[in-house]
Amino acid sequence: QVQLVESGGGLVQPGGSLRLSCAASGSSFSIFSINAMGWYRQAPGKERELVATISGGSTNYADSVKGRFTISRDNAKNTVFLQMNSLKPEDTAVYYCNAMVTSRDSIERTYWGKGTLVTVSS
Repeated sequence: QVQLVESGGGLVQPGGSLRLSCAASGSSFSIFSINAMGWYRQAPGKERELVATISGGSTNYADSVKGRFTISRDNAKNTVFLQMNSLKPEDTAVYYCNAMVTSRDSIERTYWGKGTLVTVSS
């Protein structure tokens, strides 16, 4: 099993910044390689949506966050970050970390964190 633990959420004013972190942990059997990591979010009454993903040297962003959010990764620490700048009230949501992990039995599995709440409000 692989655990994803998010941190860094909180309350911020419009125009402010937050940095989310997500660390993956598990046994050496469970984590042979982490192929992609990403962030999704779910606002009240809405479906979960992709925010950003990173795989190798490639990144992908939702149009709504392009130019404001930056995803990065520390492979040595199995950690993914999301730097969020120029935050807007519509960014308010629970942010979930996602990882696609291959174990030593060559099976790729998808894991989710429990989420961290980001509230943008004055």
